[in-house]
Amino acid sequence: MPFDTVKLLDGYDLPAIAFGTGSTMKFTNVKDYVEQALNSGFSHIDTAAFYRTEKYVGIALKESGLPRSSIYVTTKYAGGDVEESMRNSLHDLALTFVDLYLVHAPQFLGDFESGWREFESLKEDGLVKSIGVSNFSLEQLQRIVKTARDRPVVDQIELHPYNYAEKKDLLEYCAKQGIVVEAYSSLNSITKNPGGPVDAVVNAAAKRISATPNQVIFAWVRSKGAVIVTYVIPANINLSKERLWNVGILFQHEPK
Repeated sequence: MPFDTVKLLDGYDLPAIAFGTGSTMKFTNVKDYVEQALNSGFSHIDTAAFYRTEKYVGIALKESGLPRSSIYVTTKYAGGDVEESMRNSLHDLALTFVDLYLVHAPQFLGDFESGWREFESLKEDGLVKSIGVSNFSLEQLQRIVKTARDRPVVDQIELHPYNYAEKKDLLEYCAKQGIVVEAYSSLNSITKNPGGPVDAVVNAAAKRISATPNQVIFAWVRSKGAVIVTYVIPANINLSKERLWNVGILFQHEPK
């Protein structure tokens, strides 16, 4: 993939684009899609216990023949005993550790302070390299940070031009804290909500910089400092810094 990596709070590198196995892929056999993603150059695969795709991801990783060190794997916790859930995910993925383990949603964690301590223990035990959260609001993330020994390195959220205004404070807080934002469903603004005000801006940007609408949205995500999580395999999403800057200019007035 053309995008490089971003440095996490704990010193590990996170690939700046991930192939996700949620959304329309939940509860399905994603093996062939993951193989296609790996063959297309993706090194970061995002899955979750809730998606029920971990075992298919594991098969695809094994059959790829790629060294473990060249693949970054994220999965997510969906409730129950934390260590048992992690070990079940490792079993399904056929791995001895995952690179990033996220709390899939705040309601799964129960008591934030004690629940996060269990996440920190997973890291201490070597079952995960990095720990983070997903779908946490600003207030919820602040509660975790307040008592954490190891702060979440990531908050994975839905992010697109239509909800940017409501997420702006969260993005600014994460930037100040050194927490990386991962953005999923970013293409919804042009795929699930066609005909809205974003379309004209995206199409103008695409024409101006000789890119596709998908490329423009992905460039917008990166211009906000976020990592891309997508189940769409783009032919080429490489945009120069100058072209990223042009996207930023065209998006300077975000749709509310």
